[in-house]
Amino acid sequence: MKITIHTLLRLTIFVVSVSILFFSGCNSKSSVDPSKEFSLEVPSNFPAPVFTFSDTPITEEGFELGRLLFYEPRLSSTGAIACGTCHRQTFAFADHGHDVSHGVHDRLGSRNAPAIQNMAFQPEFFWDGGVNHIELIPLNAIQNTQEMDESLANILTKLNNNPTYKQKFKEVFNTDSITSQLVFRAMAQFTGMLISSNSRYDHYVRGENNVQLTDTEKAGLQLFQQKCATCHATDLFTDHSYRNNGLDETPADHGRELITNNVSDRGKFKVPSLRNVERTSPYMHDGRFTTLEEVLNHYTSGVKRSATLDAALISGDAVGIPLTATEQNNLIAFLRTLTDNTFVTDKRFIDPLGTSNQN
Repeated sequence: MKITIHTLLRLTIFVVSVSILFFSGCNSKSSVDPSKEFSLEVPSNFPAPVFTFSDTPITEEGFELGRLLFYEPRLSSTGAIACGTCHRQTFAFADHGHDVSHGVHDRLGSRNAPAIQNMAFQPEFFWDGGVNHIELIPLNAIQNTQEMDESLANILTKLNNNPTYKQKFKEVFNTDSITSQLVFRAMAQFTGMLISSNSRYDHYVRGENNVQLTDTEKAGLQLFQQKCATCHATDLFTDHSYRNNGLDETPADHGRELITNNVSDRGKFKVPSLRNVERTSPYMHDGRFTTLEEVLNHYTSGVKRSATLDAALISGDAVGIPLTATEQNNLIAFLRTLTDNTFVTDKRFIDPLGTSNQN
């Protein structure tokens, strides 16, 4: 779920307007049966979550409703595209195989859909940080003409005319009327629980199950801490900042600048988490690299100078991160320890409808 360039400014203004209406009255706590609550478990090697769902506790029924909506193609104008179309579990809910994502009528967006994982720990979302609340994440994809191309009014008509959804919203929110606020709250209960924290690396740093890293992987970890952890910080493997990593001398996609209207943000994009990076290709905001080797080759010899190039990539007259072939091999070995096979096969997260496009 991303924001394409030609609609981003319009959508940003719209999101600000909607958020004012959407969150009015959101501070009151929902009445929830405590016995049905799901707890948001924070892994011991993670920082504290940004979103705790204290106002709208996650319940089993709410989670299941959110899962249905995430995979529901009727949220698009054609009834063929769901959130799960571009965010597939096998690939850590990234859009594997497409440089930029495909929407209704096979329309092409301008960015690659980022992975959906550990969303409750992120202060902002999308490549440019255009949304800062987990409940508003689906809004842009739904209304974007290159993605799902649907209106909230039409979605609410569809859902309110569907007896199954009427009953499920009644069970979760004790209401006879389905509103956009409740739709997004239900979806957030699902996306908020998409926590990836059971890779080999996690077991290693937490001292679990006697998991050890190989000498090559340990060498890669040490190198990563020396040369990569400035941006890919903490065990979330991102510092949530926006940086120009030297993809182009003159960035065609202005990135964060489109949100802040600050020329110093031109060509800056959110530092992505490296969790499950082995599975989330293609890489970068426009999906220009298909392998980890290509990514490291970029940092070694492909970084382009520009006015906003990140300072971490500049050393005197040189740019980039010098890496030998052996160092690149060690880094990739370490990055593969971040693959969470439990997460990408967890039956709680699978498509219950069996209708989302998996191509």
